[in-house]
Amino acid sequence: MKNMTQVAGGKDDFQLVHHLTLTGSQFEIGRALTEEARRMGWAPTPVAPVVNRARRTWFERHWPQHHARMDGAAAALGLDPGQDALALDGLNYIPEGSGCSALWIPPSAATDGHGRVGRNYDFFPSTTSEVMGSAPKPNELPMAARPYVITTVPDEGLSSTVITMSDLDGCMDGINSAGLAVMLLIGDFENAAPPEHVSPQVGVGSVQLPRFLVDTCANVDQAKQALLGAKQYDHGTLLHYLVADAHGQAFVWERGRDGSENIVEFGDGPLCVTNHLLHRNPDPMNLPADNESSFRTFERLQTLHERSKGATMSPQDLRDSLEAVRPYEDPAVPFRTLWTTVFDTADRTLSTSFYLGDGRRYTEELVFHSSDR
Repeated sequence: MKNMTQVAGGKDDFQLVHHLTLTGSQFEIGRALTEEARRMGWAPTPVAPVVNRARRTWFERHWPQHHARMDGAAAALGLDPGQDALALDGLNYIPEGSGCSALWIPPSAATDGHGRVGRNYDFFPSTTSEVMGSAPKPNELPMAARPYVITTVPDEGLSSTVITMSDLDGCMDGINSAGLAVMLLIGDFENAAPPEHVSPQVGVGSVQLPRFLVDTCANVDQAKQALLGAKQYDHGTLLHYLVADAHGQAFVWERGRDGSENIVEFGDGPLCVTNHLLHRNPDPMNLPADNESSFRTFERLQTLHERSKGATMSPQDLRDSLEAVRPYEDPAVPFRTLWTTVFDTADRTLSTSFYLGDGRRYTEELVFHSSDR
């Protein structure tokens, strides 16, 4: 079953947000996602047959939920699910990549004993053409103007709610019915470049990774094992991921440019993440100075650290800390916080306010559950 409602913004606002709820088998969910992606202009990507066969085999073994949704995509496209010429996933309709700040507050540091993680999703309020250095095309919308909140309730397995601006079978933020929360952030902003076109490869793409975890893992320990055992690839922009669970555990997953894999933990205390690799700069009180290309990554992390260290934080304290590190509403600043999300891992909820435009500020906070069951 498919249900879609408009939940935030309007035609005169920067963002128009829809909540898409899908229930049924993974096959049916995949078919519905593909139909929506086609409505947004997506088309399947040609891929080398030998790679495509290996991709299907990898998904069948390691991510069967995604494999079943690809079969649903084939049905929506009228294709044989075993065909080798086209990739039936990667339902993206705009480029991915973002700045962002995130802060995990474990149950032991929360006034009500609920583990929470909050994040600002910072991105260009511009069209693709403008980001690439040219004038916008007629009627071209900003890249992040049409985000989706997607709730999937499969007949079997974990339900989840995710937010995406770019890929209907991936996400930027997500939480599942077991209380596992995942979010992505740019991992090395100083050296970031526009995403490259990379043909689908075997394993999990960078924007698929949060969806992979909320589909397959119930807690941090399972997520660590899944990540260490998974093949992964990106699009030329290093991302890192904050993962937290309902049991009070959290870590950051990072891959270095040398292919190294890193699990970064800070014990039973707050965990701050912005846009530099934590395994290279683990001490929040001994960070380099920001420069013109670092997007205040070190300053933002130090601000979050100072506000959270040794403190017992209320839900409002967390929200106030996120607001303190939002980019300024200034024409000279190329980013805006396009949404702010607070995950409650105990209640399995995702609460979000969306950006409506300079001077219009943000929507009232909307609360979504990880399952409609």
